Amino acid sequence: MSSGAIETGATQIEVRQLSKVYPNGLRALDNVNVDIKKGEFVAIIGSSGAGKSTFIRSINRLVQPTSGTIKINGEIVTGNDLRHLRRDVAMIFQQFNLVKRLTVLRNVLMGRLGYKNGLGLIYPIFNSKDVDLALASLQRLGIAEKAYIRADQLSGGQQQRVAIARALTQEPSIMLADEPVASLDPETSIVVLDILKRINREDGITTVVNLHQLDLAKEYADRVIGFKGGKLVFEGTPDQVTREVYEKVYR
Repeated sequence: MSSGAIETGATQIEVRQLSKVYPNGLRALDNVNVDIKKGEFVAIIGSSGAGKSTFIRSINRLVQPTSGTIKINGEIVTGNDLRHLRRDVAMIFQQFNLVKRLTVLRNVLMGRLGYKNGLGLIYPIFNSKDVDLALASLQRLGIAEKAYIRADQLSGGQQQRVAIARALTQEPSIMLADEPVASLDPETSIVVLDILKRINREDGITTVVNLHQLDLAKEYADRVIGFKGGKLVFEGTPDQVTREVYEKVYR
């Protein structure tokens, strides 16, 4: 999946009539239609169970939608070539998803697995280019000095920086972040969102972030999308998020 042909401001993620119904009958997504432009920083808001995580995980097929289509860079996303999809679409998780017994550097190098084939996926060997890229990502995140210690020796905020460095090392065109600051204290949350915003601006990486905190969504996003009961109920700029919008999304 190539990102080179799409220009900033053009639609990069196109979602049409997206629905997800789980076997127990829960309709997590209900006919969602939305476009996300190249280079945008989009915050997704809504209560727990509103459909935010299902939506963001549908983009990279961690969740298989029941119906509807998703196009990235004009190509329909299917489950047939997940390695290339997940190479281009990086994912940052609330609980960091690091291998705690491995070093920080080794965790960041996992971002290069999408570029490996065959046995290289099972017994990955990383070349000097991979290592240089991983170290540069850690340097950019301000934790290069932690490269050779175990991930479980880091604080929560440091672990999330490692997760972001891993995503950056993928060289993606899209970053998805599913509640990336929900496990962090308020001060560390600001640091992490500052980092994501800087990467978004400097690299032009389209960034889609699920957030519980409405004030953070309004501060960092170019555009805010609101979900309630699996439906998209709001889409607009941060200054359009009024008290009435809050009531519509959260009540």
